[in-house]
Amino acid sequence: MTHRIHLCAATLVLALGAPSFVPPVYAADKPFTAKEIDGAVYDGGRLPSGQSTLTAKLQILLDRAHVSPGVIDGWKGGMSESAIHAFETREGLPADGVMDAEVWRALGGPDAGNLTRDYRITEEDTAGLNDPLPDDYAELAKLERLGFVRVSERLAERFHMDEDFLLALNPEADFEAGETIAVADPGQPLDAAVSRIEISKSARRLAAFDEAGKMVANYPVAVGSTQTPSPTGTHGVSAIALNPTYSYNPDVNFQQGDNSEQLLLAPGANGPVGLVWIDLDKPTYGIHGTSDPSKLFKEFSHGCVRMTNWDGSELAEAIDMSSSVIFVE
Repeated sequence: MTHRIHLCAATLVLALGAPSFVPPVYAADKPFTAKEIDGAVYDGGRLPSGQSTLTAKLQILLDRAHVSPGVIDGWKGGMSESAIHAFETREGLPADGVMDAEVWRALGGPDAGNLTRDYRITEEDTAGLNDPLPDDYAELAKLERLGFVRVSERLAERFHMDEDFLLALNPEADFEAGETIAVADPGQPLDAAVSRIEISKSARRLAAFDEAGKMVANYPVAVGSTQTPSPTGTHGVSAIALNPTYSYNPDVNFQQGDNSEQLLLAPGANGPVGLVWIDLDKPTYGIHGTSDPSKLFKEFSHGCVRMTNWDGSELAEAIDMSSSVIFVE
């Protein structure tokens, strides 16, 4: 295991105001089904407001194209719109972030087969869960692992889904070994070598390029605020750690609660830096995972770059120590 001193694990919540959309359409009286997602058809115009089976289908198609929408949840919002914009840019289409027939065709929407599938829960899926985790770092430091606390949480991460959306697709499931549930099918992991990373602070997206300069992947991120900004300029990669521990030092980091002593927190998906830490050559800064992927577009970091655990892990497998990291405003 590898641990580093981090500056950026805590979050600052953005003041986004109250949402203008209607409550989820998968409420108890009308749940979504996987069949409805697979059967969703785009017939022109913008995406429906709020949550829809069409947006869920679009998100899975984007994820398969390695332009991550963040969590698959069916909601029309900032992460999905930024993913459309990134996909348009990569494909040479007019980049406005708006769904249209060209985007749908380029994603293979008219010919897409099923984008959900059945999954049978295994004994391994139900084993090794944590009890509910405290917020206080001193209490977390007493634990041997900061892992998943629910089977549904573990499987939502595996299939790139919002946990509530997974639960809504399977309203009768107890999430026990032997049960078969419906899940999104996000496709195969990225198979490319990334030599350059560009992080757009304004778009809150990370673009990954191969040696020839082709964009091979694009992911949503949280970046620093004006008070605790992310780095500027070009940086190198100093280390890549999967399943990292987390070193808390209030003399270098922020102070969490009443904790004034240095602490070492165990690894795990629910740790402060999630399942990956990509160390930058600017001390205490890096690219890392998160325990709450649905909040990427609702929070600032304390300067680091935060990704979903699955996106961060995919990126970590594609880069090496020669990769460059460029921050653009």
